[in-house]
Amino acid sequence: MSFDEKIAAVIQRIPKIKEHLLTEEATKNALVMPFIDALGYDIFNPKEVVPEFNADFGSKKGEKVDYAIMKDDEPCILIECKKSGVDLSLENISQLYRYFSVTKARISILTNGTQYWFYSDLDEPNKMDEKPFLELDLERPKGVGMAEVKKMAKDDFDLDRMLTTASDLKCVSEIKKMIATEVEDPSEGLVRHFFAMSSQKGKFTAFVKDSYTRLVAKAFLEYINERIDDRLRSALQRDTAPLAKKLEEEVPELSPQVGDNGIVTTEEELDGYRVVVAICAQKVDPERIVHRDTKSYMGVLLDDNNRKPICRLWFNTKQKYLGVFDPQTVHDGKAEERIPIEKMTDLYRHADRILGVLDAYDGQSNGK
Repeated sequence: MSFDEKIAAVIQRIPKIKEHLLTEEATKNALVMPFIDALGYDIFNPKEVVPEFNADFGSKKGEKVDYAIMKDDEPCILIECKKSGVDLSLENISQLYRYFSVTKARISILTNGTQYWFYSDLDEPNKMDEKPFLELDLERPKGVGMAEVKKMAKDDFDLDRMLTTASDLKCVSEIKKMIATEVEDPSEGLVRHFFAMSSQKGKFTAFVKDSYTRLVAKAFLEYINERIDDRLRSALQRDTAPLAKKLEEEVPELSPQVGDNGIVTTEEELDGYRVVVAICAQKVDPERIVHRDTKSYMGVLLDDNNRKPICRLWFNTKQKYLGVFDPQTVHDGKAEERIPIEKMTDLYRHADRILGVLDAYDGQSNGK
């Protein structure tokens, strides 16, 4: 199996076993060891992976790091594990900080099985940085993070290249955090910059500052939303094109209708249903996706089974909502979460939530 396939298998296991990982040892066995294995290292070969690696230093004896990944008989990556669910923070890197200073390893990892924080000594040689150069969350995986982690795989590991990458990642991470701060709460310096660049006349008074700060924040938000919409629209045209003909053939022609019970099925509801069918077609036959309308919402079901709700379209009020379910509790009939919808393309932003429910039903049918 490839790195991508192995990591995908680990990610799929997390929601099924996470609540049972009550100890650090259970976390290591169920999640951390498979993660190391995904990187191509033989977890049963002490020449490649050493558990409980001895990291004595000074007067402290018996200091051990959970795992050391070896290269040429020397540790190249140190891994310190915490129990699943424990928040990773500065408070629990003290041990890893000590281990790092007494080994030749240049990369260290702090993990709770689902989150992985990667450190190096970019600021000062042989002294682990306080801030990670990369943070990976397997419950919310991102393509960029995965691509960087893949560079640490056994067959691709190049320390010099990795350290250069780490330096770039750390700078980018810091810049992204600054951008996020500026987007949420623009600083006076940034507001002054845009005020000057937009050729505004007059002095930058306190009133102008407050007014322009609000406008800058609004402009940021609108720009981001527009870019997201453009990406969604582009992705939709690219990814659903092969499905279009199939959907035309398999999904019956739909039109607004009024039932004898006074339920009105609107064109907007049918448009939303078509979007959900397009999303679900990535996983199942479109014919299995059925809608049932009520006076309050349109329910979208798998196999026309009211015990298998996929989502709900609350489109009968001015503020529209998408009702989604937690894949881990949908079998228990737990309450839905309603997400505000401004336009139909917003449904694609929550495709992962919709597909997650389908996966849960598929797991149920397979007896998992």
